[in-house]
Amino acid sequence: MKKVAAQILTILGYFIFLGASSVFAGGAVVITEPANGATISSPVKVCMEVHDVEVEPAKNGVNEGKGHHHIIINHDLPEDLTQPVGKDLTHIHMGDGSTCKEGIKMGPGKHVIRALFAQGNHVPVSPTVSATIFVVVE
Repeated sequence: MKKVAAQILTILGYFIFLGASSVFAGGAVVITEPANGATISSPVKVCMEVHDVEVEPAKNGVNEGKGHHHIIINHDLPEDLTQPVGKDLTHIHMGDGSTCKEGIKMGPGKHVIRALFAQGNHVPVSPTVSATIFVVVE
């Protein structure tokens, strides 16, 4: 019995560490590129797709069930999801309504890439629509 429990915990730990996670209710985002657990080179291209929500440019404003992507590199989701997502080299806004971002420079090593879907005012949608993957940059 202990052996079975240990195997189950090992498998769960594997999926938590290497498995892409999505937090959603009423919508979902999936990081389609790069693949979770992939070894890649920089600059990086990140692509996402959504389910049950619609991607539109931020200039369209705040519209129910619609918004745009943000990519967060090597950071947790913002603590206060009622505030606009910050913008810097590791918090990338895709307010043009695109689903892919090319040219993201990442140094060698292990990295966490998060997608966060937000309204036209850059405030994350509620409930949260997010995904996380892990990659290694050569």
